[in-house]
Amino acid sequence: MTPKHCFLGFLVSFFLTAVTGTQPAHESLKPQRVQFQSRNFHNILRWQPGRVLTGNSSVYFVQYKMYGQRKWKSKEDCWGIQELSCDLTNETSDVQEPYYGRVRTASAGSHSAWSMTRRFTPWWETKIDPPVINITQVNGSFLVILHAPNLPYRDQKGKNISVENYYELVYRVFIINNSLEKEQKLYEGAHRVVEIAALTPRSGFCVVAELYQPMLDRGSQRSEERCVKIP
Repeated sequence: MTPKHCFLGFLVSFFLTAVTGTQPAHESLKPQRVQFQSRNFHNILRWQPGRVLTGNSSVYFVQYKMYGQRKWKSKEDCWGIQELSCDLTNETSDVQEPYYGRVRTASAGSHSAWSMTRRFTPWWETKIDPPVINITQVNGSFLVILHAPNLPYRDQKGKNISVENYYELVYRVFIINNSLEKEQKLYEGAHRVVEIAALTPRSGFCVVAELYQPMLDRGSQRSEERCVKIP
């Protein structure tokens, strides 16, 4: 019998057990720390193995539902997997609605009870990355061009949707004078292009930026520094 047939046989045995209840659910197999982790609306369900370490013999089954729904839906790509995560981005795309996820374990003919997440609302809980910075020189001045993170969704024309479609954003831009090693806030506001003028020749500067969400009173981490040497 091939490994594939053995695995299919195991799944059939698991389903029969789940339906007939001929074997009790093992609390020690129950997945731990089941939670959503979300960045830029990429919503990933993650968990840890149960208290009994069963190695490669354990497989996991994932279901999800929107708050208020009675019936759980199975995630086909995460049904009988050995990984400790499941991408539910597409299944949680209505970002202002709350969701639940749950996971159960099967191993060596035994299965666990379901472990469920707390309520998860992507719009409130996703973490937003800092803006991407580009710097270009125009007529003796430098323009700092800011790009908000793209999301895993596209509009009707197939173009990427920015985080600006979902939040009011404030850009904070800081300039660092390399010779003085001094930082100061260059700009704070909604514009995505910021001009830097009246710079000292044969000097250099670096720019970093972050995003702030006023409604949530929450900011992103800072971007990577982008540095320029002035001729």
